[in-house]
Amino acid sequence: MQRSQPFTLAVPVNHTDHVLGPASAKVTVVEYGDFECPSCGQAYPAVKMLLKRFGERVRFVYRHFPLVEVHPHAEFAAEAAEAAGTQHKFWPMHDLLFEHQQHLKANNLRQYALQAELDLDRYDYEMKEHLYLQRVHEHIDGGAKSGVRSTPGFFVNGAVEDVSFGLERLYKAVEAALGK
Repeated sequence: MQRSQPFTLAVPVNHTDHVLGPASAKVTVVEYGDFECPSCGQAYPAVKMLLKRFGERVRFVYRHFPLVEVHPHAEFAAEAAEAAGTQHKFWPMHDLLFEHQQHLKANNLRQYALQAELDLDRYDYEMKEHLYLQRVHEHIDGGAKSGVRSTPGFFVNGAVEDVSFGLERLYKAVEAALGK
């Protein structure tokens, strides 16, 4: 069955999101990602280059979409990123997780928390209690409602952008949105 409408972002960007770039940016790119996903790992440096290239004209939002069936450490890594986020260190943790995506077991995550200079007592407690699991599941639900089935899932100004054949399409979509 074909859909007559392309998928759109079901959950608008809001104050709870992790955002790089100004709210006044003409283009907003939302990624639903999985820290253990090889394709997301390949997209990670490309997104960094995209943000550098377009600067203040683009803002970037990262949301969690761990595919636990194939990536057994992704959900706990997403929780670790959220724990870091409450200590204003989401982006340093995000980067560490992608830069070390082959090593996402609990002991590795704790090392990254140490590297990100988190309060480790707080981190240990929050991870043990799974305080951010509901938040991760809210991202998954929002992604599913937006039509995300695999990662990375990108949206440019609310419209899905298929990057299954490469991230060049993401760049072109941003350029097109900036040209409007």
